[in-house]
Amino acid sequence: MNDQMEERIQALEKQILEINARNSRVEIEKAWETSKTRALLISALTYIVISLLMWSIGVSDPLMNALIPSCAFIVSTLSLPYAKARWKKNRD
Repeated sequence: MNDQMEERIQALEKQILEINARNSRVEIEKAWETSKTRALLISALTYIVISLLMWSIGVSDPLMNALIPSCAFIVSTLSLPYAKARWKKNRD
């Protein structure tokens, strides 16, 4: 092979490696976005923040009342895969 062809092959190999590295990063980000760990962490943080907010403004029984937004988040997160599948089915 001549030098020009070798350079083109090396450039293409470099691009493929960069694309594969990007795809790996995207897959990891997507896995995090759909993970149960993320959903539980957001629910717990929501519960803590809402509890503190309700306590600071004098809402009666802030720990019990803070369950409402946290549970709503969990329910909405659990229903998203079903809604997504249904949406995709209607798009075909």
